[in-house]
Amino acid sequence: MNTRELPRWVWAALIALLAVIVGIAAALLDYANGSTVPTAVLRGGTAFAGFTGLLLGVAVFLIGDRHR
Repeated sequence: MNTRELPRWVWAALIALLAVIVGIAAALLDYANGSTVPTAVLRGGTAFAGFTGLLLGVAVFLIGDRHR
């Protein structure tokens, strides 16, 4: 199956899943480093948001806009 045939919701779900994993890992690493729980949650959320934006940009670059 060609990657261009996958629906956008599949890509969005995959990106969200990977971003959640990265966010949790960042929060756990920050908490293990001695930060408080609220600070670790903020860092995990920041990692989630940054990784989501990065992967969405990469997906648009690789897959392109199908409606052009």
